[in-house]
Amino acid sequence: MTEKFRYENEKKRFTEKLQPAEEQVKLFMGDDAWRRLTRFEEMLRERYELNREIKFPFGNSYGWGFRYTHKKSLLLYVFFEEGGFCCTISISDKGAREVETMLGTLRPEIQAAWKNRYACGIEGGWLNRSVANDGELPDLVRLVGVKVKPKK
Repeated sequence: MTEKFRYENEKKRFTEKLQPAEEQVKLFMGDDAWRRLTRFEEMLRERYELNREIKFPFGNSYGWGFRYTHKKSLLLYVFFEEGGFCCTISISDKGAREVETMLGTLRPEIQAAWKNRYACGIEGGWLNRSVANDGELPDLVRLVGVKVKPKK
């Protein structure tokens, strides 16, 4: 993979400079998206010692989001979008080979997000996916599992 693709953010992000309170995030995302994010966190907690921090890591184009870690390992970022959220997962070159073997078992929208990742390394990259429905969550958890193996 030699081309670098940029994630084209089509939804408004939470980019105000002051750190938002959880209630502000809930209002911005909306009830459905907040419930979906809560389900996603529950799925991650079943597999990891999950830690969540609110961060403004990459500037205004990404805005505020949650940084999820397992012990000291970064799992992913979730950025707040108006009416939703976007998962950003970095996959190494080694992990990219594993993703390629499972690609046919992933939902088409997740496959497309992988194919349009922002390249990093020779085969790896940053996958960005604005989550549209609950059906995507298991595939996203599987991708996190490629990055950091779940606890036993």
